[in-house]
Amino acid sequence: QVQLVESGGGLVQAGGSLRLSCAASGRSLSFSRDAMGWFRQAPGKEREFVAGIDAFNWRTQYADSVKGRFTISRDNAKNTVYLQMNSLKPEDTANYYCARRSRVSAIAVTDASYDDWGQGTQVTVSS
Repeated sequence: QVQLVESGGGLVQAGGSLRLSCAASGRSLSFSRDAMGWFRQAPGKEREFVAGIDAFNWRTQYADSVKGRFTISRDNAKNTVYLQMNSLKPEDTANYYCARRSRVSAIAVTDASYDDWGQGTQVTVSS
């Protein structure tokens, strides 16, 4: 069992910044070998890929809607992945989830490719 716990969400004005964290724990954790991703889901919409980071090269990939504004990073010593969100827009309002690909190093953009999910953290951007 692996647990993912997100934190850092909240209410921010448009143009502001937030930093989300996702801490992984569990007996079967293989964090340094796992690709990690961030997804989001707004009310009435499907869950969508936001950003991903691979396990070995730390290569990153972003949705076009957040490219240049969001940065994903990881700290393997802390089993934590981060999402720095700058220049936030009202359309970024959503519940943000982190996800893990167990012992798979490559990034994936489809949620079905991820094995474990956090409970989500709400991000609300006011105009």
